[in-house]
This record gives sequence, C-alpha cells and structure tokens, in this order.
Amino acid sequence: MPATAATEDLLRRLAPQVLGALVRRYGHFDAAEDAVQEALLAAARQWDADGDPTGGAGEAGEVSEAGGAGGAGGSGGRPQNPLGWLIRVASRRLTDILRAEEARRRREERVAASAPRDELLAPPPGESRAPSKDDTLTLLFLCCHPVLGHEARTALTLRAVGGLTTAEIARAYLVPEATMAQRVSRAKRRIKEAGARFVPPGERERAERLGDVLHVLYLIFNEGYTATAGSSLQRHELAGEAIRLTRALRALLPANGEVTGLLALMLLTDARRAARSRPDGSLVPLDEQDRTLWDRGAVTEGLALVTEALSHKPVGSYQLQAAIAAVHDEAASAQDTDWPQILALYGLLERVAPGPVVTLNHAVAAAMVHGPRVGLSMLAALEDEPAMERHHRLGAVRAHLLERAGDREAARAAYSAAAELTLSLPERRYLLARAARLG
Repeated sequence: MPATAATEDLLRRLAPQVLGALVRRYGHFDAAEDAVQEALLAAARQWDADGDPTGGAGEAGEVSEAGGAGGAGGSGGRPQNPLGWLIRVASRRLTDILRAEEARRRREERVAASAPRDELLAPPPGESRAPSKDDTLTLLFLCCHPVLGHEARTALTLRAVGGLTTAEIARAYLVPEATMAQRVSRAKRRIKEAGARFVPPGERERAERLGDVLHVLYLIFNEGYTATAGSSLQRHELAGEAIRLTRALRALLPANGEVTGLLALMLLTDARRAARSRPDGSLVPLDEQDRTLWDRGAVTEGLALVTEALSHKPVGSYQLQAAIAAVHDEAASAQDTDWPQILALYGLLERVAPGPVVTLNHAVAAAMVHGPRVGLSMLAALEDEPAMERHHRLGAVRAHLLERAGDREAARAAYSAAAELTLSLPERRYLLARAARLG
C-alpha cells in the first residue's frame, strides 16, 4: 500500500542519516545509495501496513531482525526505532550488493576475492558501528569533494543529502532529467575513483569546500521554501532539513560570518511561511501578507544572528542577503519597509556577488525607491542572459513593474507569459490571476 504523507516525510528526513551511516561504515557510496533506496521502499510498503511489520513477502527474516532492534510500535507497522530499522535493512541490502559484486569480479578475473567478507564489511579501525549524529554533515562535505566540479558537487549533494529526486534537481538547473542523471552518476563514480573516505574533513579541506557546502544548503532551502514544481508552494521538510544542517555547520564553525549569515537568512525567510499561502494553497505575495502570522521567535533569533554575522569581516553574500531579509522582517507593514536601505544593500551585494538574480532583485528595490521605469530599465540588462531566458521570475517582475507603471496591457501579457514558464501550480495560478485582473 502507498506510504502516508507522515511516513514519506519521516523517510525523507532519515534518508541522509542512513546513507551517511552506511558510507561511513562500509564506503561504496554508489552501492550504499542503492541499498538505502531499497530500504526506503521496503519501509514505505510495510510501515503503514496493518499488523506485524515483519510480514513482508520474501523479507520476513530480514525485516523481523531489523524491527527487533527497536521493536514494533506506534501506529500500524512502524518500528519504535525507525532509523535503526532503516540502517539495518540497508546494511543487509548493501551486503547482498557487495557479495554480488565480489562474485562478479571472481568470475571475470577468475581469482579469489581479495578480502574476506568480514573484512570487506568491517568499519575502519577504531571506529564504532553505532551511527553518528554528525553523519549527515560529514556526508555533506563528502559530496563537495574537490575532485568534483561545482555543478556535480551541488547535484550530488541535493540528491544524497537534500533528498531531491533527479527530476527535481534537473528542473532547478533547467536541464533535461537524463542529463542530470548522468551528472549525478558521474559524480558518484569520481568520488569512488578518488578513494575518498567517509571521515570529517580537516580544517584545510573544510575551508576549501565550505563555499560549495553553503551554496548547496542555500539551494535546498530555496527548493523547500518555494518548490520549483508541483501542486504545493512549499516543501517544509526540505526547508527544515536545510536549517537543521546549517545549525550543525554553525556549531562546527561558530566564528564564520557567512555560515551565521546563511542561518540568519533562512530563519528570517522561513519565519514568513505561515503567511505565504491561503487555506486553498494560493500564493500570498510579501506585500499582502498578514505579518501577525510570522514566527516572531524565528524573527528574533534571525535578527540577533544578523547582528553577529555582520561583525565578522569580510562581509559576504549571505551576510548581506540576511541583512536585507532583516529589513523586511523588522517592518511592521509593507508600507513601513525601508526600501532605500534595501536598495543600498543590493548595491553592495551586486559588487560582492554579481549575478542575474541579484540584478533582478536590485531592479525591484530600485523601482520601489525611484519608480517602476527605473526598475524596468535595469531589467533590460537581463534580456540576453541565458540563465534567465526560461526563468519565469524575470517575466513576473517585469509584469509587476509594468502594472505599477500603468501599462496594463503589457503587464497582462507579461504575467501570462511568465505563467507559461513556471512548473509550480500555485505560482502559475497566481500569475494567471494577476493577468485576468488586468482584463
């Protein structure tokens, strides 16, 4: 039977921890991911089934032992220790995969296996088999190994740590799914060929990989806060996982301004979550949100983190983005927003980390201060930008500024064109509603 939404959410949260535990113990990144996927499928089939969780056809002995680690409990067939259950089942799957691989090598090479099974599956010397709470963070740094290119690191981390499907990653990067599948597969193969071990990186390696790690966490959060496709505007489990991992990273690097800035940015943005959609799931833009619904605890924590982050020099892009989010969250209403300050911050951000999305947001801020025609003139610089050619946000911003400038017909056409480019149903409905309102 299909898994319930609660079980799917739980499995998504646990998947990176299970994969981290397996890679730390046994290595074999690619095979470990296959084993984890099989364990997740077994859990999805059985945990919500009525009766004993050990009754899966063809898997009774295996699942019975796995369930014995924590016992069956809760509703239906979910074990009391879901993480232990998944690690045990995935470990058995991996054992089978490694046995099959070993047998294949024996047949091809016609020699005995180079190591006994117990040695093959043993953890590194001196390392316990118990799962570590830092496994997911270590997995995050492993996926950002320097043998990989920037795009490969990001794609692999989104797949292994963020829990995104290959199709979701492909949509985020605006490439065909087959292209992204090849990219992820090559990344796993290169990590294996490099002989990378599942151990926390040293200080130098950590510094070299930190930029990619932060970028990946940022992408995971963004996909959770505004899903690139589907019927839901937000994917709370992804945003929550990105915040959790960034908290863990800050605990490791408390004096790093960019890490602190990224956590502040996430908290200040996620604080608006409850106000971003109506009961029917439709989108509510920032200037129309009921700010009493914002999470004041997250805002307070985020504002304190911004102050701390900006005390560290040099100031980077996440610190500046967090400062912009803080100005928005400090305003009691949309009318009270300090747009001149936001405009100044975007000017700094464009010097520190230039890019088409920064220019797009800078244009909005300029329009709020100097008028919509100024913003529209800044958008002209993005017309030939390949990264924005198929991105709905450029058309949506243009439509908004045209509407503010009083050009209703052009705004209506721009809203409709933007709606055709987005794969998010809530965003598409919002854009089409704006177009219809203009006649």
